[in-house]
Amino acid sequence: MGQVSFSNSLSRCFEMDCRRKAAFDRAAGSSDEFGRESIGLCRKRDEAIGTAAERLNSPQRAQPKALRKLALSLNNAGQLRFGVDYTQEGHIPEWAVEREKILVVDDEEAIREVVSTLLDAQGYRCTVCANGLIALEAFGNDSFDLVLSDIVMPEMDGIRLLSELRAQDPDVPVIMVTAMHDISIALEAIRAGAYDYILKPFEKDQLHLSVRRALEHRQLVLENRTYQSDLEHLVAERTQQLSIALQDLEQSYDYTLEALGGALDAKDAETEGHCQRVTAFTITMARLMGVDKGLMRHIARGAFLHDIGKMGIPDSILRKPGPLTAEEREIMRTHCGIGFAVLKRIPFLKDAAEIVLTHQECYDGSGYPRGLKGEQIPLGARIFAVADTLDAMISDRPYRKAMPITVAREEIRRYSGRQFDPRVVEVFLSQPDSVWLELHDKVGDPFRLAQLEHV
Repeated sequence: MGQVSFSNSLSRCFEMDCRRKAAFDRAAGSSDEFGRESIGLCRKRDEAIGTAAERLNSPQRAQPKALRKLALSLNNAGQLRFGVDYTQEGHIPEWAVEREKILVVDDEEAIREVVSTLLDAQGYRCTVCANGLIALEAFGNDSFDLVLSDIVMPEMDGIRLLSELRAQDPDVPVIMVTAMHDISIALEAIRAGAYDYILKPFEKDQLHLSVRRALEHRQLVLENRTYQSDLEHLVAERTQQLSIALQDLEQSYDYTLEALGGALDAKDAETEGHCQRVTAFTITMARLMGVDKGLMRHIARGAFLHDIGKMGIPDSILRKPGPLTAEEREIMRTHCGIGFAVLKRIPFLKDAAEIVLTHQECYDGSGYPRGLKGEQIPLGARIFAVADTLDAMISDRPYRKAMPITVAREEIRRYSGRQFDPRVVEVFLSQPDSVWLELHDKVGDPFRLAQLEHV
């Protein structure tokens, strides 16, 4: 900005100063202290501007120094309380320091000028508007930290303006400044969302206190929202990390189960693959019956480990090619209790252990080891009983070839209500043969329990 541009700016400053002095003179009648304070600020600015203007008559090379002193004088006089920079080219730049912005709305020019000048002196940046419509337009074109508004104004009154401002940005506090000493009006403003209510004439300290409290309230609201947002983000992030950790832990559990299943297959090679197939059948029926996903995982683990207790049965009995004696059959029946004793000590297999213990129970109470009946038998064990019979009949055995699935269907139907739960039998029979044959042929090594999510 050169000398001419700066002189024009100085002229505008004088013109604004004169208008404000006139407003101060009119306002001084309503509050002596208010008027004296405002006029005092104005006189300081007069002296600063006048002193700096005289320096502009100095030689050209001394003008930058005069401009710098003008900026310093204005700042020291309290016109604007923030630092002024000055470029080497002699330009006075835009005021660069961010200040809280306040929108002052009043139809009386004197009040607008006085309020804005007092707030300017406190370091705030004010925009003044003569009515609600103009203020609403200014609010839409800029962002403000606080609004001070009269109530009785032409075009749009303060209550309606308050409602419009709250709709656009409910976080911006609005202070109503009015001469109406009517409690009903004050209550209406507070109900509509006003932060505070100031009556005219008011002391400058009252104005400063109300403005400071409103801005502090806004700051707390914004900080709280930021804190909540950061906290929600942190919780979501930690929840995701925990979910991943739980998935990894659960997968490690399944790896352990697969290793146990592999050990069982090595001991009883005649039924290799049986655990995988019967688990697939069990999960398919459970899903068709609408079993909860969490329970389904326990059922899957119980089905997969149903014969784990056979690791405690002597090989002479387990691998005997001929029929078992009565004594050997009693020993074989203990595999349910052995498996239960092994698994119940493992927390994540506690529910699966119940299925291992009861997988040889019959619906009519003729099974073992406890002779449970009907609903006394866990649902997973009742579903497993059908799946186990199906796989045993349609799979090859050393002593016989696999039977047709039609034979297995008829056998399961015939023992419904005796060995099997009729509801489970109904679900099994509702599916075509192709479903079970496909599962029988598809499931094999390498096998993962996680595959059952897609069975």
